[in-house]
Amino acid sequence: MDIVTTGIKRKREKYAVEIKSSLLWECALGIAAMTNEALVDTLDLSKQNRDLIMKSLSKDMKEELEYVRKFNTWKTLLQILHQKDLEEIASFEKYVQSLSSTELKSIAIPYLGKAQEEVKNALLKESEEALRQLQYITREHSFLPDYLEYISQVSTEELKTHLLTVMSGWFDCVIYPQKEKLEEILSRDKALKEKMLHRLEPDQFVEWATDGVKYPPEPSVHKVLLVPHYIYRPWNVEADLEGVKVFYYAVANESISGESRFVPNKLLVQRFKALGDETRLKILKMIKEKNLSLQELTIELELGKTTVHHHLKILKSARLVSQSSSEYTIDHQAIEHLPAELKLYLEDQ
Repeated sequence: MDIVTTGIKRKREKYAVEIKSSLLWECALGIAAMTNEALVDTLDLSKQNRDLIMKSLSKDMKEELEYVRKFNTWKTLLQILHQKDLEEIASFEKYVQSLSSTELKSIAIPYLGKAQEEVKNALLKESEEALRQLQYITREHSFLPDYLEYISQVSTEELKTHLLTVMSGWFDCVIYPQKEKLEEILSRDKALKEKMLHRLEPDQFVEWATDGVKYPPEPSVHKVLLVPHYIYRPWNVEADLEGVKVFYYAVANESISGESRFVPNKLLVQRFKALGDETRLKILKMIKEKNLSLQELTIELELGKTTVHHHLKILKSARLVSQSSSEYTIDHQAIEHLPAELKLYLEDQ
């Protein structure tokens, strides 16, 4: 049936993108990374370096990290850092000390949607029914139900003392000794991203900056905040604020190395290498027209399954194709990004 359009054609929804970085974000995310038992062994940071960090910590500081591991108070640290642009550990300490009990706990509880704000306010008034409601809503989350209970019950003095001790302790032992190096890495990555920011659509930029996270616009979100980190590599960490989506993203390899501006991004090289083969170009064109399985590609190309699988592996590692179930599909945005990425590299001064 034909449709007659009588309304005004709307432009595609967009969100604004902002990039922030500081050593305090790196500090809080380092605490989060080192207390995440499920992921700590997958960090780019070697076990040897993790062991060296742990050896540098005092007995009291190790106990504070156990407290973080038990109650996930790294979340509280990140929530606090979203309230003000704090640059120094002293300003963080002063701000935390200034908060009332209600203010601190209100900040600590993450945004769960506008519909839950009234329930959150009831929780701040120590409503057990509100706690049960929010725990039910977050029941499928890995730690939020227990975290909400902890925040609702912990004394303000205990929480403040812990937050100040663990943050200052980690900063002194881990951040300060490599302060200059970390500042250079974070500022290099922020500058690199800002050069690309206005060359792509916001959702394309987020995917490029985070190395693969697809985040299309949604009505309730007007801004995406990107925060670069070094210690939590290779992982991206997400969070939600009111009207804002947050991605704490892993800095690029070239931001770490600080190599000559003539050295290209490794993923850029990988992508052009992947494209420099006739068979792989055929595969891209074939799956652009229709998603195909390994078996279907093998038949169409009249090549051995092992050979085709090898080509697909190269295309996947370059993030040009992805696999869903048994079928392969082209990543259209990755292909569209290539001219802008190449231009950024060639024009970088």
